[in-house]
Amino acid sequence: MTELGRKLKEARESKGMSLSDVQESTKIQKRYLEGIEEGSYDIMPGKFYVRAFIKQYAEAVGLNAEELFEEFKSEVPSSKEDEVPLRPTGSAATSQTTRVDASKPVRESSKLLDYLPRILVTAFIIGALILVYVLIPKSGSESDPAVDEEVQVEEPTTEAPAEEETPAVEEEAVVEEEPEPAAPAQTLSAVSTSGRQTVYELSGAETFEVAVASKGETWIEITDGSGKSYFSGMLANGQTQTHNMTGQKEAKIKVGFAPDTVITVNGETLAYKLPAEGQVLQDIIIRPKAQ
Repeated sequence: MTELGRKLKEARESKGMSLSDVQESTKIQKRYLEGIEEGSYDIMPGKFYVRAFIKQYAEAVGLNAEELFEEFKSEVPSSKEDEVPLRPTGSAATSQTTRVDASKPVRESSKLLDYLPRILVTAFIIGALILVYVLIPKSGSESDPAVDEEVQVEEPTTEAPAEEETPAVEEEAVVEEEPEPAAPAQTLSAVSTSGRQTVYELSGAETFEVAVASKGETWIEITDGSGKSYFSGMLANGQTQTHNMTGQKEAKIKVGFAPDTVITVNGETLAYKLPAEGQVLQDIIIRPKAQ
């Protein structure tokens, strides 16, 4: 047991608290609390969790965390690169699912263009029928005067409607047989990896909705290409963060414990290029491909 662990344990016992009481107060698993008291930091899911868990433990038993870090700085691992916020702040910490409202694209104009060929064909058929209707009476009136009946020609009158009607019927049949173009299927694929960072490319998608869910305990941070932060903090089992990032050039997701973190894009689950069990700390970048 380290001196730091001994001081935390003595403070806990002086308050009459058990490890279960500290676990209930801090939401930190009991095995991690035991590891802090014993100085067994290697059981933590990542280096950046050590300082965060020690600070929460100290606050729960009434000690000043910053003074502890200064007094026992030789015992506490340094983790500047991976240091993360201790607790999620604001309503994001208590809300199981936070959604960002955003209107999705409306395709009314696109639907109108889809029906435009049928409208034109229908107008053409109606025009042809009106033309036939006008020509039939006109041909009949020419046969009314008292002229030699042999001069009257009936064949043009009967053939003209047939010539007008046949193309219209055939054209309508051709238009109905034309299949509507199918929407392109969404694809989400890894294009590069460097260290713990993996870049994914999203193509064939009109929207860009990112959801991060926890099936255990994990710390995550979500930002966009401009550096705007959407969420930063711990996710407990069953909690989800969902954000509509349509129009953004990329989404950046820092994952503290990949085995317990599930990322989906427009409902499609992202497959980790780096095995989650082998690389628990991962930086995920998702970039929509221009249409």
